[in-house]
Amino acid sequence: MTPPSDSLPNGLTHLDSQGRANMVDVSDKRSTQREAQAQAWVRMRPETLRLIQSDGHPKGDVFAVARIAGIMAAKKTSELIPLCHTLLLSSINIELKACAPDSVKIVGTCRVEGQTGVELEALTAVSVAALTLYDMCKAVDRGMVIDDVRLLSKHGGRSGHFKYEDAQ
Repeated sequence: MTPPSDSLPNGLTHLDSQGRANMVDVSDKRSTQREAQAQAWVRMRPETLRLIQSDGHPKGDVFAVARIAGIMAAKKTSELIPLCHTLLLSSINIELKACAPDSVKIVGTCRVEGQTGVELEALTAVSVAALTLYDMCKAVDRGMVIDDVRLLSKHGGRSGHFKYEDAQ
């Protein structure tokens, strides 16, 4: 991949030739189908996971609320991350899966036809879904841990494909 003319030799594209932060000009890039998938894990006490799965949580369906929060966050990524482009996402999917005895795996997939990728949208989606799960359960388990937030895969665009090889 040839770096844009306003990037430094190190390939960091959000810096201009003087080293100042700027929004990357994508106007010369071709619009293509792009997809990114990210994950996050939330570790908790086994009894917390059992409470979530029992549908007995006083705040309602924890997974449904976390899923909606992740979707909403993906749509607002450009408002949260400086210099991130606003994208008209064509698809956002958030899956939450209880992994016995004490974990929830969150996987988010975002798609767009556009001039720039959706990696940040997928990462933002799973991060906010995990934070929402934490928020809804913190009264019973303040020791929950959000970890392993990472990009799993990316397809489309000039930089090609990426797949995290050790994905769980």
